[in-house]
Amino acid sequence: MRSCTELTHNRIKHVNEGANRYMKIIFDWVLKAGASIAGFLLIFMMLSICVELLCRRIGHPLMWVMEVTEYSLLYITFLGAAWVLHREGHVKMDILVDALNPKMQTLLGIVTSLIGSAMSLYLVLYGAKVTWEYYERGVVECTPLLTPTFLILLIIPLGSIPLFIQFLRRAYHYMRLWKA
Repeated sequence: MRSCTELTHNRIKHVNEGANRYMKIIFDWVLKAGASIAGFLLIFMMLSICVELLCRRIGHPLMWVMEVTEYSLLYITFLGAAWVLHREGHVKMDILVDALNPKMQTLLGIVTSLIGSAMSLYLVLYGAKVTWEYYERGVVECTPLLTPTFLILLIIPLGSIPLFIQFLRRAYHYMRLWKA
C-alpha cells in the first residue's frame, strides 16, 4: 500500500502539471493575440496610407496618418516579438550555428536565451520607469494629434513582458535538451 505522503505528493504533482498546462495555453494565447493585433495594425497602416495618398491627390491630406503609422511601427514590433521568438522566426546566423556540434548549439541557445531574457527584463523595468516619468510630467508630442508620450512608450514595457517570459521558456527548453 502507498503511504499517505506518497499519495499527497502524487496529487500535488498532478495538480502542478495541470496548472502548468493551463498557464502554457493562456500564455500561448497571449502571444497569438499580440501577433494578431500587430497584423491588424499592419493592415490598418497599409489601408490608411492608401487613403492618405488618394486624399492628398484631391487636395485634402489626412494629417494624422503619418503620425499613427510611426506609432504603429513601434507597437507592431513589441506586440509581435515574443510570438516570432516562440516560432523561432527571428533572424539567426545559421551558417555559424550549423557549424557547431549539437551540444554547442544547445549551449549557445541557453546563453542567448538568458541574455535575451536579461535584456527584455531591462526593457520592462527601464521602460516602465521612463513611461511613468513621462506620464507624471504630462509630456505631449508636438504633432497634429498632440499624443501623450507615455501612450507611445507604454508598449515597450508591456510588450517586453511576454518577450522576457518567452526567452525564459526558450532557455528552459534548451536546458532540458542539454540534460538529455
